[in-house]
Amino acid sequence: KVSRLIKRRTVANDVSDMGRVLVNGTPAKPAKQLKENDVITIEYANRNVTVRVLKVPTGNVSVQEAPTLYEVVE
Repeated sequence: KVSRLIKRRTVANDVSDMGRVLVNGTPAKPAKQLKENDVITIEYANRNVTVRVLKVPTGNVSVQEAPTLYEVVE
């Protein structure tokens, strides 16, 4: 949610519970701790987004800073 790839925490939890969030190719639970260089794939209804984690923030992140947390792979 901090990265704003999924807008709401509850939606992110639901998507993860459905098995539509993969971290390094394996389904991830909502409480999965991410590390730098992890690859996240999110399966939306009509497309997939794959990103690589560049930074893991420790607190809240501004809207302007959120895109610097990851790079889009595909």
